[in-house]
This record gives sequence, structure tokens and C-alpha cells, in this order.
Amino acid sequence: MRIKVLLALIAGLFLTACEPDGLADQVARQEAKEVVNRVIDRRFPGANVEPVTDCIIDNASAREILRIASASVTGIDQETTNLVVEIATRPETITCMAEDALPILIANAR
Repeated sequence: MRIKVLLALIAGLFLTACEPDGLADQVARQEAKEVVNRVIDRRFPGANVEPVTDCIIDNASAREILRIASASVTGIDQETTNLVVEIATRPETITCMAEDALPILIANAR
């Protein structure tokens, strides 16, 4: 399974330039979301991390998404965590989380 994911990510490197909304992009984004979910869940166990993850992925570049997605094969290290935190602290990401994720997180905390 991990070999297939790695091959899909490598193919994504080549295909993303030709077809940015193609299958390779979708695979990379999905793998990156799973990694970001795990990073965020480690910091906020039990929280609904999906809205935060969506904001982070939506504000990451294609190159950053591929770097994060590669951690689904190689494992999450400090560099991956730092990248997720860096993207999460960008003004656009913070705005997204305040508008989309924060209301959901507050509602779930009640």
C-alpha cells in the first residue's frame, strides 16, 4: 500500500505541472490531509480537526502539499510538523480557521 502511495506521489510531481486539478493532485491532497489530521490531533486530542485541516491544506502551495503528503510514506517528523504549523500561522489560514473552523470547534466543545 505504501509503495502505491509513494508511486502516486512521485507521479504527482510530474503530473501536477500539466494538470493541476487532476487525479495526482487529488491523491496528494488526500494524503496530506491525513498527515495534517494526525499532526493537529496530536496537539488537540479528541477535537474535530477536519475544519482546521481543510484551512491548512487550502492555504498550502502545491509543493508544500507534496512535502506533507510524503510523510504518509516516510512518517511524520519534526520538519513535517514545523511545516504544518508554519502554514497554520499564516494570516490567510488564521482567517479561514476563524471563519470556518472555530465555530465548529466551539460547538463541539459544548
